Amino acid sequence: MFGINQNCEIALPDTYYTLEDYQSNVPRWCPGCGDNSILTSVQRLCRDEQLPPEKTVFVSGIGCSSRFPHYMGTYGFHGLHGRALPIAQGVKIRRPDLDVFVNMGDGDCCSIGTAHWIHAVRYNMNLVALLHDNEIYGLTKMQVSPTSPQGLVTNTTPRGAFLKPIKPLSVTLGISNVSFVAQVAEWMPELMYDVLKMAYHHKGFSFVRVVQRCPHFTPHVFDNILSPDAALLLQHDDGLRSSDTMLKIYKSQEEHDPSNLNRARELAEREDCLPVGILYRNENVEVYDETRRRKRAVTHEMRKAALEKEFSKFLVEPVTGGNGHA
Repeated sequence: MFGINQNCEIALPDTYYTLEDYQSNVPRWCPGCGDNSILTSVQRLCRDEQLPPEKTVFVSGIGCSSRFPHYMGTYGFHGLHGRALPIAQGVKIRRPDLDVFVNMGDGDCCSIGTAHWIHAVRYNMNLVALLHDNEIYGLTKMQVSPTSPQGLVTNTTPRGAFLKPIKPLSVTLGISNVSFVAQVAEWMPELMYDVLKMAYHHKGFSFVRVVQRCPHFTPHVFDNILSPDAALLLQHDDGLRSSDTMLKIYKSQEEHDPSNLNRARELAEREDCLPVGILYRNENVEVYDETRRRKRAVTHEMRKAALEKEFSKFLVEPVTGGNGHA
């Protein structure tokens, strides 16, 4: 008809997931909350990687950030305070076919969940862990958190926080078997997406600290690093190469080899700027869940045969008479 080749066909996959497939309930975070930006980047990642929603799991603990699974159109587990990581590890080791993500706040991860955080890094299981760090307990209404800056006035520290804050990147980089550490800010959506993509494709435990504003309780705590001049953009062929637009906006850059653990630790300690990008990456660290699967002697077929054998013990055979009928 009209000279158009009617045999032309558009090759489409059997199933293509759109952004709407990863959206669930309407987020109830405060307007301007950085969690909204993180959610958008994660949903974009799921869409672009075409992660089947029924094969994707988001695990969280307690806190504003931990409402994340409620807003994803995937499987989710909203666990206890500080217990997101062991739950996620349990899911991953029993269901290695699933993509597992963990969302934690600074109180959730760096306070009651500290022991689980340390051992999750040491086990190096194939997970992506996002630390939403707004340096305050938001859900429980402005209590001091382990990452709150010294001197911060909160409901639990009316005279100012006495202790110096814990540094999540420095802690993580000091743990045995660390294999992936990155940092980004939620007001850098392009870089956040690129970092999350690398974290997802990393073989092992990916720990990403997302500096995140709380517009209600800590609206000014990051004022000193909001300017593009305050960010140090980490670049390397084995890490990230940012777009020309990002390079024009964030002019302070460093050629940082992410295999250099000592330099990564130095960057994590800097307080005069915000290093963003991949601080450390090492895919040669043994992945615990793969090691356990490799050494596991019992296969699914063996389990099935053992169950059938046990069931046979309780099988009642019909008694037949002389005519062959029961």
